[in-house]
Amino acid sequence: MKNTYLNLTEQSFEFPQNGFELKNGFITFHKVSLEKLIKKYGTPFRLFYLPNIAEKIKLARNLFNQAFKKHKYLGKYQYCYCTKSNHFSHIINATLKENVNLETSSSFDIDLILNLYKKDRVNKDLIIICNGYKTLEYLEKIIALYKMGFKNVIVILDNKPELEKLNQLSKNINKKIKIGIRMAINEEAQSSYYTSRMGIRNTEIVDFYNEQIKSNTAVEFKMLHFYVDSGIKDSLYFWSQFKKALNLYLELKKECKTLNSFNIGGGFPIRNNLGFNYDYTQITEKIVNIISENCDAENISHPDIYTEFGKFTVGESGAIIFEVLEQKKQNDSESWYLINNSLINTIPDAWSIKEKFILLPVNKWNNEYKKVNIGGISCDQADYYNSEDFNQEVLLPDFKENEKEPLYLGFFHTGAYQDAISGYGGIKHCLIPSPKHVIIDKNEDGNLIDYVYRNEQTAEEMFKILGYK
Repeated sequence: MKNTYLNLTEQSFEFPQNGFELKNGFITFHKVSLEKLIKKYGTPFRLFYLPNIAEKIKLARNLFNQAFKKHKYLGKYQYCYCTKSNHFSHIINATLKENVNLETSSSFDIDLILNLYKKDRVNKDLIIICNGYKTLEYLEKIIALYKMGFKNVIVILDNKPELEKLNQLSKNINKKIKIGIRMAINEEAQSSYYTSRMGIRNTEIVDFYNEQIKSNTAVEFKMLHFYVDSGIKDSLYFWSQFKKALNLYLELKKECKTLNSFNIGGGFPIRNNLGFNYDYTQITEKIVNIISENCDAENISHPDIYTEFGKFTVGESGAIIFEVLEQKKQNDSESWYLINNSLINTIPDAWSIKEKFILLPVNKWNNEYKKVNIGGISCDQADYYNSEDFNQEVLLPDFKENEKEPLYLGFFHTGAYQDAISGYGGIKHCLIPSPKHVIIDKNEDGNLIDYVYRNEQTAEEMFKILGYK
């Protein structure tokens, strides 16, 4: 009996599972036929399944609402979408349909919000969390929002000098600027640094508040913010930073009546393999319970809890589909599948920081499998897939060169950061074009529709950027 790729998957993981099943020899993604999309659009193409965004937002809200109910929590939960994870209009619009708040990271994020306001996608009641290092231009644009009448813009101070800049810029307005403070965390043990470069040292924040904020009539202190880069995980590292931030919040709250919000920053992890196991309910309940118990012990009101979910919001909506152009055997032990684009260009997080995505063959699941390496078509030695735990080799279906149907590969849950980091539609390594960009959405009747947001980048488009046109 053949030991097929399907046999391997069924023996290793629960399959089919949410988001992935086999139909007519091809896998589906969120019940969307990849076979039909490949026949319609060819490869490579980037895919976004927009309905998944609403599903993730609703999931998070339900998790916190249920935890609030269970632990009799009296604060509010505020879902913020982290815009830097994916700035495309179809993504932002999908989040705004769910009445989310927005978190910004740069000056041009404010321009984006103004664009949304002009198009009636947001109103002046929108909660806007302004994170990141604040250039003078960034702060000036924030002040402009206040002058326009935006009511809920919160400036998260990343360093002490930002407060002085705000003091100067706010002299001509008769409103208090709502501010928060970002607490610098200790980095994980394997990091090259002891403390994050972002935020203010936790040992300095109380004194900073008492000396420069408490009697400052230009600002109103509303939020304590912290962010663990690895996200919310049930680890000693996360809980140590979480409790340090919570203790600081309690200390500050005793000094400041206006402080009412605790922002835990980074979001829940997303599925990056078929064996993914994360108890969202347990983690959420633990967060809410710890805050509740500690506040009650100090006779302090429960703060509003903010999260800034970026990857969690949009990550699982995305995929990129390739065709294997050729298989090469370079020596007695190493086999290669060469795909029809560059991994460096399309999923930069995989090769640069070894970010994990779900890698699956799209077809040929009934073929026997073998160990292979996956390489892109650029001339860069680093253009290969290297995100596995032990080495870069992966198990994929074997196929004969004379088989009529090519082997297609999919990298799934790539919806966050990849386009932003690679520079969508710009100049790519070896002038390899950005692939076609396909959107899956639902129409007014609830039926799925697909359309091309942008075709594969052309030589003329690249030449224009390079100054040849």
